[in-house]
Amino acid sequence: MIIRKIQKEDNQKVKEIIQDSLKTHGLAIPGTAYFDPQLNDLHSYYSNLKAANYWVVEIDGEVVGGIGIAPFNEQEKVCELQKLYLTEKAQGLGLGKKLMETALSFASKHYAKCYLETMHELKTACILYEKFGFTLLDEPLPGSEHSTMNAWYLKAL
Repeated sequence: MIIRKIQKEDNQKVKEIIQDSLKTHGLAIPGTAYFDPQLNDLHSYYSNLKAANYWVVEIDGEVVGGIGIAPFNEQEKVCELQKLYLTEKAQGLGLGKKLMETALSFASKHYAKCYLETMHELKTACILYEKFGFTLLDEPLPGSEHSTMNAWYLKAL
């Protein structure tokens, strides 16, 4: 298992992982990451942001998931944890935990808080976020782009 920064040649595979996962959960709908324009070139998207990164996880040379950190509210030093997805065969192996550790370690060097948006229906993800000390909010932070999400979390770094 290797966790590394996304490379240009990873773009298509990561897009497929994200879209396949959302389809599986019935979330291939507007207002989710499924339709994010940056999905076609996540490498460039994260490379062109300040204090941002996207990591992929590989097993036996195959990309099986990833996670990103990007600025959300720079004045308040808030970042957003984005696009944590794993293929079905990579789930249950502790890779989500390793990706979270990588992303939050990076985030803590650049931000004071980390925000994320998800769906209550994604129970495994919500449990993971809560284990990492994220607190469920009553509403999204101002500036949210994913209108379909119904669970919003914040964590002090």
